[in-house]
Amino acid sequence: MFRKIGWIFIVGALASAVGELCGLKLPTLRWGFETSREIAWLHWNLGTMADARIIPWFGWVCVLLSVVMGLTLLIRFPRDFQFTPITQRRIDRFRSIKRGYRAFLTIIVLGVIASLDHLLVGNDALLVKYDGKWHSPALVQSQFKGKDFGLEGEAGESPANFRRLKQHFEAKGGDDWVLMPLVPYAPTQDTVTVPTMALEVRDDGLLYHPSSSKPYNGLAARIYDLNEPGRMHLRFRYRKGLKEGAADGWDRENNRIYGANYRQGELQSESWSGEGSKEEFLDAESSELSIIYYAPSPPSFKMGHVLGTTPQGYDVLAYLYGGLQVNFKAALFYIPCIYLIGITVGLLMGFFGGVFDLFVQRLIEIFSNIQFLFVIIIVSSSVPVQIKEKSGLGVILLILILFSWMGMTYLMRTAALKEKQRDYVAASRVIGCSTPRIIFKHILPNAVAILVTLVPFSVSGLIMALTSLDYLGFGLPPKYATWGILLKDGLSTLSAPWLVSSAFLCLVSLLILITFVGEAVREAFDPKKFTYYK
Repeated sequence: MFRKIGWIFIVGALASAVGELCGLKLPTLRWGFETSREIAWLHWNLGTMADARIIPWFGWVCVLLSVVMGLTLLIRFPRDFQFTPITQRRIDRFRSIKRGYRAFLTIIVLGVIASLDHLLVGNDALLVKYDGKWHSPALVQSQFKGKDFGLEGEAGESPANFRRLKQHFEAKGGDDWVLMPLVPYAPTQDTVTVPTMALEVRDDGLLYHPSSSKPYNGLAARIYDLNEPGRMHLRFRYRKGLKEGAADGWDRENNRIYGANYRQGELQSESWSGEGSKEEFLDAESSELSIIYYAPSPPSFKMGHVLGTTPQGYDVLAYLYGGLQVNFKAALFYIPCIYLIGITVGLLMGFFGGVFDLFVQRLIEIFSNIQFLFVIIIVSSSVPVQIKEKSGLGVILLILILFSWMGMTYLMRTAALKEKQRDYVAASRVIGCSTPRIIFKHILPNAVAILVTLVPFSVSGLIMALTSLDYLGFGLPPKYATWGILLKDGLSTLSAPWLVSSAFLCLVSLLILITFVGEAVREAFDPKKFTYYK
């Protein structure tokens, strides 16, 4: 298993390097280089402003570290490596706990889904066939414009909107086509077109919603272009399926030029201030009577938004996916950092004792008596907005790491105090082993059981911390999709229950899965399961 993980690290690092050199956007593997480009102090600028060249050194460091980690695993665990009998029994015990093992497999599947990135959820086309040529915008770093695919005017000079391009090709017919991801929306910074739904006039002459048996009540409009629902032609008010009250009309430049008043479907009065005849205006080409769902719009398969849209106009399903990615990325960076610091400090406290132990204990006690969340809020709010916008997730994780490593120090201190009295430690000293080798080579492996049982609960604590900070407004900047912001939007927009329900369901489901894994690991590593007293 460890050798497979090692090969994954090596192959992934090499693929990331090749993708950077060839100008490819490989899912997940591009993260190191993209982060390096986004944050100013993680890359070098060479040349003048006109022809500046960016050297993403942080991305290359990530590649190097991945190769080193992969080689270390391959060397450390040869082909004939076998777990110790006690470790193998623990693994078998974990697999026998079905609830925890299945939850673990589910989390792995979610991780694989999250790693597919823009190949699964994104607004860049996977494949475009135009004029007999093939393009893959989702996998290349270069940006396409509308004119590259035959569009003219403003649409041709602006970046290609592949959802509209797909509609354009379908309406035009021919051999040109566009293949979009399963969810053709980006998690953030991709405001979707305001969805609409056509209404229908049935045999009784009344207007109905397609999925309702009762006559329609509310606003209905005819639209010049369904891709721009804000450009309405005529708008009517309906009551029990009949026109009732004021009606308005606009020309193609969005100037109000028509007004009318209806009572029980009968025209009472009207006004006209436009050019040409009123009849030509009323007969102008426009859509059927439709409902315009301004954000947040409700879930609808027909409109293409399975879970609706957010108040910002983002697709909820894509937003939830982005939040899942943020949680996984944060955990992959946060967990190794806090465990590296906590393990090192705790082992040093227990091994050396004395003044160093007392000093660190007093320091931890001081920080432990301060409310963790309040400290995070104060520190987070004091960070300039510009730094948060540029560094994003890194700043929040750095703040969390500074105050989260203390939880495991006492556990590791206790383990070191107990283990340093063992005979194998004395034997190591006699044969001349150095202090770091004794601590990390001999004492640490005997405390692994403690660490493994803590990891799942540390992950759930991180997810709750990120969600809480985002909900309170002290978390990540708006360019990140987070479940905390979605919860906040849902509770502030109770008329859109799909927002809070979807965010709550995802958050609780993920925390339950992690808790199941944590309980199973704790039970599998319980020493009483494999200890016999005589």
